Amino acid sequence: MAGYRPIPLPHRADLSDDEALHEARAFRDHMRQRHTVRHFSLRPVPEAVITACIEAAGTAPSGANQQPWHFAAISDPQMKARIRDAAETEERRFYEGGGGDEWLAALEPIGTGANKPHLTDAPWLIVIFAQRWGVNPDGSRRKHYYVPESVGIATGVLITALHRAGLVSLTHTPNPMKFLNGLCARPENEKPVMILAVGHAAEHATVPAVAKEKKRLDEIASFFRGDA
Repeated sequence: MAGYRPIPLPHRADLSDDEALHEARAFRDHMRQRHTVRHFSLRPVPEAVITACIEAAGTAPSGANQQPWHFAAISDPQMKARIRDAAETEERRFYEGGGGDEWLAALEPIGTGANKPHLTDAPWLIVIFAQRWGVNPDGSRRKHYYVPESVGIATGVLITALHRAGLVSLTHTPNPMKFLNGLCARPENEKPVMILAVGHAAEHATVPAVAKEKKRLDEIASFFRGDA
């Protein structure tokens, strides 16, 4: 096991307060233009773009720096079709009553249904796997820490990187998803937690009006300033 070895901070921002405020507000406004989209153009997306976005996700912080994630990027039409078929089978059960009245009522303003054409229309599907434990060179297990939190942060960075690249994405969480391990040739210590459909928005793309109703600042943040 490697010991602690500090190195000088490799990168340092040196912005004035005014510059920092400008950058923060510019980023905020850019992220306000991010939309979850279900209607994808058939326009292809170069693999190099997806690669760079995944590399950005790989810079995310993680518990004990164990980076407990794997991203399987799929453009193969046959693999996407298999994923769609499996997802729609489960979704039909859900929308036929398996999800329960309360959950279905909560989804009604979003306009979702059992049909998932985005899973084949989108040029890329990125399956995000969480590594529940690591594997040492001798084959023994190595405990991972804060796996859901770490993978969640990396997924957020990935979605942000895709938006920065001018792409749209849709988070999709079919259940069960265990078939994705075999489809993507991933080991048993990895658990699929999400599929991101990724591409360019179709010309006719829409978003549900309710999706743009975001909570106010005073509903999502508290500030404890102390004495002035």
